[in-house]
Amino acid sequence: MSKIPDLIDIGANLTHDTFDVDRDDVIRRAADAGVNRLIITGGSEQGSRDALQLAEKYPGQMYATAGVHPHHASDYSDSVHQTLTELLGHNAVVAVGECGLDYFRNFSPVAAQRDAFQRQLELAEKSGLPVFLHQRDAHDDFIEILQPMLPKMSRAVAHCFTGGEKELREYIDMGLYIGITGWICDERRGAHLQEIVGLIPDDRLMLETDAPYLLPRSLSPRPKSRRNEPHNLREVLRVVAGSMGRSEEDIARITRENAERFFGIGV
Repeated sequence: MSKIPDLIDIGANLTHDTFDVDRDDVIRRAADAGVNRLIITGGSEQGSRDALQLAEKYPGQMYATAGVHPHHASDYSDSVHQTLTELLGHNAVVAVGECGLDYFRNFSPVAAQRDAFQRQLELAEKSGLPVFLHQRDAHDDFIEILQPMLPKMSRAVAHCFTGGEKELREYIDMGLYIGITGWICDERRGAHLQEIVGLIPDDRLMLETDAPYLLPRSLSPRPKSRRNEPHNLREVLRVVAGSMGRSEEDIARITRENAERFFGIGV
């Protein structure tokens, strides 16, 4: 595949401990593959601090989000809320989240998830920053909480979208951006995404790896390690472009421009 410059990975968990041994090499491999800017996901109080620290180490190349993933909603407190408020004041922090609802495993009680989600949406309203959303097996409650808040917020993205056509159309109608990961490269679970990704308007599509998770199954040869890396965003791009019947150059351009606009990181 020809080199396509300046892709943006809008969701990489580069503070994950699996990157502790070779994080700088991972970042170099990403840049060599044209993935020149990354949004580092904050999913807990400490994870958000770590994401900011990493972003500040690579100014102009990395940015951070600050939030509490629904798995950690039980830890959400006034103190955590204050920490997030302070983190959102840093220039390198470009979104609130990852926040939302996850009823697939319910690592935190539903009531705690709903409360943490609502409070983080209020942070997005107050800060004017976009929100980085997570939803799994909680669509109805997610919509119930999110929809009344959307007019008060700047922008929102459905991170790691894996749903069906009905859910996609509803999100698009609500004005959400859509983040597509290597899930679309999974011939078992993601084949339906290849059929519906073309429904996403050009000005709402963004790409992400969710590294170290969701290693694209379409990679050939298959990597020995199951750890995903940001450089594999090139494979997500290839499958998305092919599914849409578009050139990789075209999809790279529109997703880059969308990410620059969404996160306010245009050059």
